[in-house]
Amino acid sequence: MPGDPQNEALPTRADQVPEPSIVHIPMELTGEDGGDESTLTIAVAFAANLLIAIAKSVAAVLTGSASLVAEAAHSWADTGNEIFLVVANRRSRRAADATHPHGYGREAYVWSMFAALGLFVAGAAVSVTHGVQELFNGEEAGDFIIGYVVLAVSFLLEGTSFLQSLRQARPEAASMQRDVFEHVLQTSDPTLRAVFFEDSAALIGILIAGGGLALHQITGSPIPDAIGSILVGLVLGVVAIVLIQRNRSFLIGQEADPRVRSQVIQALLELPEVARVTYLRIEIIGPRMVTLIGDVDLAGDDVESHLAVRLRALEAKIAASPAVAGVVLSLSSPDEASLEA
Repeated sequence: MPGDPQNEALPTRADQVPEPSIVHIPMELTGEDGGDESTLTIAVAFAANLLIAIAKSVAAVLTGSASLVAEAAHSWADTGNEIFLVVANRRSRRAADATHPHGYGREAYVWSMFAALGLFVAGAAVSVTHGVQELFNGEEAGDFIIGYVVLAVSFLLEGTSFLQSLRQARPEAASMQRDVFEHVLQTSDPTLRAVFFEDSAALIGILIAGGGLALHQITGSPIPDAIGSILVGLVLGVVAIVLIQRNRSFLIGQEADPRVRSQVIQALLELPEVARVTYLRIEIIGPRMVTLIGDVDLAGDDVESHLAVRLRALEAKIAASPAVAGVVLSLSSPDEASLEA
């Protein structure tokens, strides 16, 4: 019969025009400017580490300092790691296709894992091994002034790279209502985390190396210098393990920040067509990318065919956010309690 809602032509999924997203995702999880900022952070870190690695290598040869050898190994490891981070940044931003409908975001964590392993092997292991060897077979160093100058210049270059990562992290942390350290540890962007922690370790390592070199000069013994090399290696080892653990967590699947979850629940419950939200999972699948799976109870008592179309329309609204790579919604059971924001 004309006018019967069951006989009216229903729009198909292809006919639907996505409306503006009803879900507010904080800046840290959106694609707006974050990728370009990460690229700049990596570029600054690469340039700084390459210059530092060359300078430290020359200084290590001229001075014979074990701490400078450890620092040179550290800087070469960081330089190589930036290449992995460039690959991570680029490959993770590839568009979704038929074989990867949610995109390639998790590649960022794979390549960042390689970088963390490189830091552990080429940085930490080499520094500790060389330090132990110097404890038993160390020779007196010379040309200490060269070592001090190189370490001072390295500190300035590393500081520049660190300030760039800090500049990127601060507004993102503010959008998530986190302090900077918490944000860097929790962020979905592994390249920002890697540069921030590697530069922090580098600054600490330079101070340790400077102390070891000074004690070597004062005492005439290579032992403080060798201990400095071991300490640099231990610092790098701790940082590498932290980075490996964080990348592993994202690779096996990690929920978005509880504050994001709360905002999404609240946004859904404020919609007139949504009566209840009984299940919600927001999983991070790449830098600033999430998928959303949920169960909702739609208001009213529509027939099944109309409910399906309304669910598809609601999915389209949520998927309009640049941070959302995929949305799947199902209907709630009548006896399920609603979630609270």
